Amino acid sequence: MQALAAYITAHADEPLSLASLARETGMSPHHLQRTFTALIGVSPKAFHAAARVTAFKARLRAGARVTAAMYDAGYGSSSRAHATVDGTLGMTPSAYRAGGAGETIVYAVRTTPLGELMMAATERGVCFVDFGVDEDELRGRLAAEFPRATVEPATADAQVPLDAWMAALGAHLASGVPRPDLPLDLRGTALQIRVWTFLLSVKPGDVVSYTELAAGVGRPRAVRAVANACAANRLAVLVPCHRALRADGGLGGYRWGL
Repeated sequence: MQALAAYITAHADEPLSLASLARETGMSPHHLQRTFTALIGVSPKAFHAAARVTAFKARLRAGARVTAAMYDAGYGSSSRAHATVDGTLGMTPSAYRAGGAGETIVYAVRTTPLGELMMAATERGVCFVDFGVDEDELRGRLAAEFPRATVEPATADAQVPLDAWMAALGAHLASGVPRPDLPLDLRGTALQIRVWTFLLSVKPGDVVSYTELAAGVGRPRAVRAVANACAANRLAVLVPCHRALRADGGLGGYRWGL
């Protein structure tokens, strides 16, 4: 299955049906679908879509024009590309290519069992969650994470969903109710996005080693890079990097300390 994942990544710009992948592996489509999903964590179709988005983003970062990057990545039309990548990029392709400059990020602060909580969001979802001593400290961290964006307190309209989301997160921390399923605006490298997405699939109460996490995202030799992706997580608790453990079962460092 890891070999098939590598094959899909290498042919991300090509149309890959389940039937063609089944022929590649010598398995029945049904058995392939079930086995790949169980071991990799997502279906072959979802993995292919993610690999195509990764290729598209790499072309944008390399400076390619948006239209050229779309077709090079295998999208047959601009509408299909926008529909596929909008939520994954967390911004429009043009804004991603420009580094997110010109975007507006709003934030709110609330007291929780882990201290002062700041949650910030774009139009697409939560992009930053952090705990600190006071609002000034947290705002400095937010500005450092998004130096090219306009960062401002949430208006009354934007405050309503942020308050609800922070209340849900506070309840999760205080009494163990399920982690809230909030709209997330994940931003990072291709590997970071894959690591964070995989972590979101780890069920409450379960843990995963960094070695298993690296294998799960198709990079079994990139254990250190995967650990660094956990350390770069901007969404405290919402992306549960705390469920990743060292191979001996010990706790890692984590972005926010043990």
